[in-house]
Amino acid sequence: MTTLGRRQFGKLSGWLALGVACDFEQRGAEPQLDGDRWDTAMKVARDLLLVGPDGRDLKLEYLKILIDDGLPPAERPRKVLVLGAGIAGLAAATLLKRAGHDVTILEANANRIGGRIKTFRATDPHDPPFADPEQYAEAGAMRLPDFHPLTIALIDKLGLPRRLFYYVDVVAPTPTSVPPVVYKSFTGEVWQNGPLAPAFAPPDQALRTWIAVNGERVRRRDYADDPEAINDSFGVMGTDAGRTAAELFNAALDPVRDYFSDELPDGTRENKPTAEWIEGWAQALYDFDGWSMYRYLTEYAMLDTSAVDAIGTIENATSRLPLGFMHTFIGRSDINPGARYWEIDGGCWRLPYALEPELRDQLVMNRRVVRIETGDGVAGPAVRVETVDEAGDPTGEYTADLAIVTIPFSALRHVEIEPPLSYGKRRAIIEMHYDSATKIVLEFSRRWWEFTEDDWHKELEAIQPGLYDEYEKGLVTRVFGGGSVTDNPNRTIYYPSHAIPGAQGGVLLASYTWADDASRWDAMDDDDRYAYALRGVQDVHGDRVEAFFTGRGQTQSWMRDPYAFGEAAVFIPGQMLELHPFVATPEGPLHFAGEHTSLKHAWVEGALESAVRAAIEVNQRG
Repeated sequence: MTTLGRRQFGKLSGWLALGVACDFEQRGAEPQLDGDRWDTAMKVARDLLLVGPDGRDLKLEYLKILIDDGLPPAERPRKVLVLGAGIAGLAAATLLKRAGHDVTILEANANRIGGRIKTFRATDPHDPPFADPEQYAEAGAMRLPDFHPLTIALIDKLGLPRRLFYYVDVVAPTPTSVPPVVYKSFTGEVWQNGPLAPAFAPPDQALRTWIAVNGERVRRRDYADDPEAINDSFGVMGTDAGRTAAELFNAALDPVRDYFSDELPDGTRENKPTAEWIEGWAQALYDFDGWSMYRYLTEYAMLDTSAVDAIGTIENATSRLPLGFMHTFIGRSDINPGARYWEIDGGCWRLPYALEPELRDQLVMNRRVVRIETGDGVAGPAVRVETVDEAGDPTGEYTADLAIVTIPFSALRHVEIEPPLSYGKRRAIIEMHYDSATKIVLEFSRRWWEFTEDDWHKELEAIQPGLYDEYEKGLVTRVFGGGSVTDNPNRTIYYPSHAIPGAQGGVLLASYTWADDASRWDAMDDDDRYAYALRGVQDVHGDRVEAFFTGRGQTQSWMRDPYAFGEAAVFIPGQMLELHPFVATPEGPLHFAGEHTSLKHAWVEGALESAVRAAIEVNQRG
């Protein structure tokens, strides 16, 4: 504890420059840790890193259970209700059924499973979402990081084809071998799901996507070479003007990374030895959980507000600056240009539906839970659940020995639970912050984002002679994958990583927004969004893109979704230490799973971690 106290003092020294009264150095004393808060920080750090109380690597155990061996056969098979057919509910139900339990899954939606894994696709040949029925687009999960082994290994186990998702655009899509999943545990053990493939070489990054802010438009590669023109438009001065927003952001965050990792000579990082790694994360949580990202950047990193504005806009962080620092800090490692991502060929919907055949007899659709009662299982059922259909009519009562509740807390807030849950659990359900996220996708008859100027001329003249000259020239695109950023309402524009074979057209994610940026779209009727989103694309790429717009689009507002009540759990300052310790704990016969019960909020990996944990809990009940 003494070492950590010194580390904390080193971090707190930045406050001295702010005039905060602190004379520890003169007195030779160290800041005193609050024992209860420190214990909580250590517990949350272990949850984040999946380190068991005896030092076991829980991620490694979960891989062996979900992918290799399953759960041990149940010594006492139970009747189990799983509330929700998102990926957490489906994975938990699969494990429990295979272990010998009697499982029933109740899903509120009448016509699909998967929760926030949702793909816009043609399910009804008479009403496809796009003019080309072969086209599809992701309404929810779309990119799967290489360092989420449960997700990638489950995709492989189910035989689903995966391919690279280009978070950064590439020179051209190139077929590549698909490497196995390799997980290196902090215990030294290595887990992998197949033999090592030949050397894996993803295509070279091109950095041809755009930054369009403050009336300036520049390709990312040009911004990386010379950031000053764009930075000057924000008023960034001095040495900061010569660094990109990403460089400013990462440099500002490095002092917190120093808590638990060391920078190597090549600029990469290596985790500290296990005990220091865990304690370092605990110290970071202890020191900064109560901070917003904005406060950290301005008060701790001492960045000028102009630099914060540039980071917020170019790194798409503006809408989350008021939210919890630790949440965004953790997420920064999940979404960054240096990571490798995958997608499922054909759409992410294939993941939950690959689990569905085995669970078809256990799955009951159109059953929204409105009341949960628990008892001791002696005088009556241990769990009794009342449901209604989508029209609000009663549809039945279900009883069981145990239940796994995967309903997001934002929706569980509207479910009656008797007797009341513990104070900590109720507070988490009442107060946990869920963020908005909205997507707007537009269909085009040609993939104009891949065009050269010669392509533009040929394709526009094919529509109508002279049309090329009628339009002012826009930006020559030639983009494969990646995303552009803008300060117009669209905020981010993502280009498909791969074309639909045989199709000339494609679907563009014209706008992907979070938090307040998403709320501006959520107030608008769905059909009105397409014209405004097209205008935002034209603002970046020129008016001529409208020549290929099919008039078809799709949009998803997760805050307006009647089953999700938000995109994902996103903590505000203080909630990680105050609420998370109560989120996943069982309450009598009720167990809890879902991304919100993990510390990988919004990720499939977090949902799968929670599914295996909850399934183990149920299977071990005496």
